[in-house]
Amino acid sequence: MLPFLAFLTGVPWWNWVLMGGLYVVRMFFITAGYHRYFAHRSFRTSRAMQFVFAFGGGTAVQKGPLWWAGNHRLHHRYSDTERDAHSPIAGFWWSHIGWIVSDAHTTVPTEAIEDFAKYPELRFLTKHDWIAPWSLGLACYLIGGWSALLIGFFLSTALLWHGTFLVNSISHVIGTRRYVTTDTSRNNAVVAFLTLGEGWHNNHHHLPTSARQGFFWWEFDVSYYVLRAMAAVHLVSDLKTPTAEQLRSSRVRDGNLDVGMLKEHVRMASTVVAKSRIADVDLCDAELDEAKTALEGALGQANAAAAEVAKLDRRRRRAEKTATATAPIDA
Repeated sequence: MLPFLAFLTGVPWWNWVLMGGLYVVRMFFITAGYHRYFAHRSFRTSRAMQFVFAFGGGTAVQKGPLWWAGNHRLHHRYSDTERDAHSPIAGFWWSHIGWIVSDAHTTVPTEAIEDFAKYPELRFLTKHDWIAPWSLGLACYLIGGWSALLIGFFLSTALLWHGTFLVNSISHVIGTRRYVTTDTSRNNAVVAFLTLGEGWHNNHHHLPTSARQGFFWWEFDVSYYVLRAMAAVHLVSDLKTPTAEQLRSSRVRDGNLDVGMLKEHVRMASTVVAKSRIADVDLCDAELDEAKTALEGALGQANAAAAEVAKLDRRRRRAEKTATATAPIDA
């Protein structure tokens, strides 16, 4: 709500430029730094540049690098389950913003991010995660006064939050699925535009370690383009990108069993049954609980069987492709 105070201060035109610039720059530090580097190690960089990514990501007011990347790794491990911190099964607003402002996930999951937790400077920035955003906010005030602080810093931060969190909420609900995954991730061009390429979320869940998330030329991925430019001047190196085989594998259009969506449909059906109320007063609670338990067991077995079928189907298709000539790459 703080940006509305700008009605009292007035807003020079360059404050809007500042807001747009801070949105884009900090979005890059989140997408390329917090996400692709710290969470997935999709490229390499120096320790000095690693610190820049950590501090820059911290200015986005999304807590420290170890907290962010550690929780994101757990998201991939438990995606779309009750153990997923921002699973959409808990509701849109929880997956969008409720999870990060609640007290449910305040601790740093060090066990999930031990490879970076060994660096004292990253532990410091995570423990004192207020330093980076306060530094930026103070700089905005010193440069342009209250209006620059309200519009340049606070408004861009609010927009940055909602833009980033669309990946957690919308990109698991609305969009298209090119690849079979065990979750409900989607590709969404609007979210990709707002997040410099993060909206190609199904691509990402298909190959999380890729520094490039827009796999084809028409899937714009600004964060990857900037990383390519940084690689050209040796600020980063070893950018991981999908191979031709990875681009072709596990595509829904090829008839692979979409186990992620199957699990979601089964979960939704189970939820409806679990919430239902039986009007027959002669049916005791014990019988109802027994019936629900039997249903849950059957659904669990169905999910396990579906996952096994998908695994065997992928293995069969890989064997077939090995025995035949390589087909042209298309989407």
